[in-house]
Amino acid sequence: MTFSAHIPATEPSTGPPGLPPENKTRVNKTVFFGSASGIIAIALWAILAPNNASDVIAAVVGWVSVNLGWYYFLIVTVVLVFVIVVALARVGKTRLGPDHSRPQFSLFTWTAMLFAAGIGIDLMFFSVSEPVTQYLAPPTGDGSSVEAARQAMVWTLFHYGLTGWALYALMGLALGYFAYRQNLPLSIRSALYPIFGKKIRGPIGDVVDIAAILGTIFGIATSLGIGVAQLNYGLTFMFGAPETLLVQASLIALSVVMATISVVSGVEKGIRRLSELNVLLSVGLMLFVLIAGNTSFLLDAIVLNIGDTLSRFPAMTLNTFAYDRPDEWLNSWTLFFWAWWIAWAPFVGLFLARISRGRTIREFVAGTMIVPFAFILIWIAVFGNSALAIVIGGDAGFGEVAMNSPERAFYSLLAEFPFAPATAAIATFTGLLFYVTSADSGALVMANFTSHLKDSESDGPKWLRIFWAVTTGVLTLAMMLVGGIPTLQNATIIMGLPFSAVLLLVMLGLYRALRLEQSLTDSYRASLPGLLSGRSTDPARARNWRQRLTRAMSYPGPRQAERFVSSVALPALQEVRDELVTQGAEVILSQGVVDGLQIPHLDLNVSMGDERGFKYQIYPVQSDTPTYAVRSASASGKYYRMEVFSLEGSHGYDLMGYSKEQVITDVLDHYETHLDFLHLNRAEPGNTALAEDQVAKDNWETDFESDEVKQ
Repeated sequence: MTFSAHIPATEPSTGPPGLPPENKTRVNKTVFFGSASGIIAIALWAILAPNNASDVIAAVVGWVSVNLGWYYFLIVTVVLVFVIVVALARVGKTRLGPDHSRPQFSLFTWTAMLFAAGIGIDLMFFSVSEPVTQYLAPPTGDGSSVEAARQAMVWTLFHYGLTGWALYALMGLALGYFAYRQNLPLSIRSALYPIFGKKIRGPIGDVVDIAAILGTIFGIATSLGIGVAQLNYGLTFMFGAPETLLVQASLIALSVVMATISVVSGVEKGIRRLSELNVLLSVGLMLFVLIAGNTSFLLDAIVLNIGDTLSRFPAMTLNTFAYDRPDEWLNSWTLFFWAWWIAWAPFVGLFLARISRGRTIREFVAGTMIVPFAFILIWIAVFGNSALAIVIGGDAGFGEVAMNSPERAFYSLLAEFPFAPATAAIATFTGLLFYVTSADSGALVMANFTSHLKDSESDGPKWLRIFWAVTTGVLTLAMMLVGGIPTLQNATIIMGLPFSAVLLLVMLGLYRALRLEQSLTDSYRASLPGLLSGRSTDPARARNWRQRLTRAMSYPGPRQAERFVSSVALPALQEVRDELVTQGAEVILSQGVVDGLQIPHLDLNVSMGDERGFKYQIYPVQSDTPTYAVRSASASGKYYRMEVFSLEGSHGYDLMGYSKEQVITDVLDHYETHLDFLHLNRAEPGNTALAEDQVAKDNWETDFESDEVKQ
């Protein structure tokens, strides 16, 4: 799925980037050739020596399960706790972008897109097959019992629950924060900047991106493998098509073609509408089963499932089965799901970041973890309990199909209800949407991970997107040749392992950055009276109360805004710049014109060596003139505020009407507050790693075309 988060041209920049910007998007040759050669080698190995590949993969998975199973359980639990704590902490109010930024998409559109990106056709696959399988063959206790039924639903919801979405939330949070709040590239390596600094542009960053690509492509290949198996049976169910590798290979080829067209076009509105259609069709299918089935039983079961999930979740999240370990079950279910979620985390995280600019950390985490899971819970409860009711009712044949031929389970359930041909067609179309959007999203993300992007809104070259779409299809086919879905599951467990180590570094980097963020916020809060000195400066320079009232009731037009910049703001910043230069500081004062408004903005940037630089920006903000205004200078119904911005965004107050001395005082208040922040933060070494490095000092251009102000 391809999304783009458009940033209006009139929005102020968030300051100089933490790393030198790219002049243009170009391929990262190290990451591209390193990951591509490894993936192609694995695919060729599977195609040319399928038996050897199957045996080796099974042996490695066995070793990982026995020796590192505990590690998978522990790391996903740590991630879950981390994102919840961050969301509930004071720093949870921080926005993924400047403080003034607001979300681009409505809540429904946002959740529709993150749901369609984060969940694929596998939800249809497992929502019927897993509850039945866990009921007939649970990891502990006897099968085909009431307790087994309750346990079956809880295990299914556990595998698709909060833990997995916490992994998505972590990656989306890290990517969005560092890209939109700190102006770093929209890349996983950016999250490691607080730890390694500018070294992330070297081998360290390359290794991280390669690990992300390996996990991503195997995670997507697993989803596509599941998808082709299910869609193949859907064609068999509706048209009698044979279930063969040839048909599945044709479906893979079709998905590659469709994904290529989608990922090259990159049409935001079309993909957005497909996401919303996807969710609406899914809801319609779910409501049909709820109403056409035993509605009262299903509603009772949903409530019971919610209670069981809430009460049993804490014990299940760290249940490694140390005393009676069901190795085959763990490999097929919990370990596979955790590795699968980890593998998908960079892929989905990038999309969550792209569509979540302007949301607060708390809103982002809550929305990502709660809204999609609420839908998943109801979906699994409706379809899973409907399937269990059939098996409990004595239909052993249905249970056998769901357990041993899971790709047939969903269609076999629909066959138990009226209008089966129509519902099967809707299910197939919905599955196809999930299937293709996963493929094109993965191709786009991998193209981005193997490129040096010029900014956070750019994507990798089109030929690179096509390459990854084709490579994903070839890898999927290779794994299907080796042993089908079980081999894809095993490969995912292996490939998710390297990226799991990256998750630890991401959490550490984000922790350091957010501590810095909170420290800076505390510094500004502590000096709030000083920041308002432009409104209440010393008596010798303050205006009388009538002048203050006149200013408060004025709604200036563009000419007044331009006059303020040229006669007051610019001379004030020039004086500050000159004095700072005299004192030996490295200062750049620049100005530009905001597109669409034709009103200048001013930027004063002061280098702070290896620590976080200082920025003071005066930027015009257009607003609607209120109906109660009695002194409006604009006939267009708009008035203009000259607001103060720093690296963190707007400080929310207007300088219009200030004198030159008041503007200078306001700049110095901000400057002194920033120095106090650096002093306090210096007491904890390592927390200033988000500062500009030496190379970045020469790249202080803002996001707008600006010329240095001449003396």
